[in-house]
Amino acid sequence: MVGPMAHSRARANPADGKPPVRRAASAASVLFLLVGVLGFVPGITSGTDDLRFAGHTSGAFLFGAFQVSVLHNLVHLLFGVVGLALARTVGGARTFLVGGGAVYLVLWLYGLAVDHDTGANVLPVNPADDWLHLGLGLGLIALGLLTARPRPARSG
Repeated sequence: MVGPMAHSRARANPADGKPPVRRAASAASVLFLLVGVLGFVPGITSGTDDLRFAGHTSGAFLFGAFQVSVLHNLVHLLFGVVGLALARTVGGARTFLVGGGAVYLVLWLYGLAVDHDTGANVLPVNPADDWLHLGLGLGLIALGLLTARPRPARSG
């Protein structure tokens, strides 16, 4: 048997008919939620005993590389929740991806400009975060622009 009834417990795929931009925004949002939660998990985040609410003195590192704080993790969680809410519409999904990408590019610039060893480094960020923010910014914007394009009409 082929098609939707090929499996005895076949059920509708929630992604069927969902525009690519909405799927991309939903997937990115879930990843941000996951990263926000993992920032609190000992073993995945090293130095959780040194996790601070905010600032450069937080000694916790997600995956041993990305400096995090409670505030940093909460920002990821909030970003994920906002993304899921906006992913409910095509316009909202595109806004989340492109706007969120712009926010991450600003965070990248912030990371380049701020002295990582001062109180101005509130989130906190380190060089690994800076590179990640650049990649996230460019990736989110690309997803927002490339997945929001209308599909060509099928001929046939």
